[in-house]
Amino acid sequence: MPRTPDPGTPESDHGEEPWLGSDKVSELWQVRGHWLPSAAALADVRVRRYGGESRGTWGAALTFYDYHPGDARRAAADIAEGRVDIPSVWRLNTPGGRLAEYGGLFAFRLGCLILLALVLSGMWMLVHELASS
Repeated sequence: MPRTPDPGTPESDHGEEPWLGSDKVSELWQVRGHWLPSAAALADVRVRRYGGESRGTWGAALTFYDYHPGDARRAAADIAEGRVDIPSVWRLNTPGGRLAEYGGLFAFRLGCLILLALVLSGMWMLVHELASS
């Protein structure tokens, strides 16, 4: 016999709007992705958190967040009108925030370039040593 809801149970809303991912909310609020959960707490936005399970010795899995669409849109208006005080270094539309965002990216790329140069020079020295033997 199929399971049917009780007569007094309210109908579920199948037209419910899907929760928003971090990329969409970051674009909507102009807040750096790393700071979205903190900004959501400041703006009183409901958040679904998933992932982040412990991997024992290997650390933890990545944590992902989804944001309630109605709350996120309300918070976007509040943030734009200055009713939610978001620190400028968290923002993507302030000089301090852009410097923090792109400065970190620049440092990461520079580190990768230096590592690549070290690996290639080590390989070249190894090949040169083997050829001269």
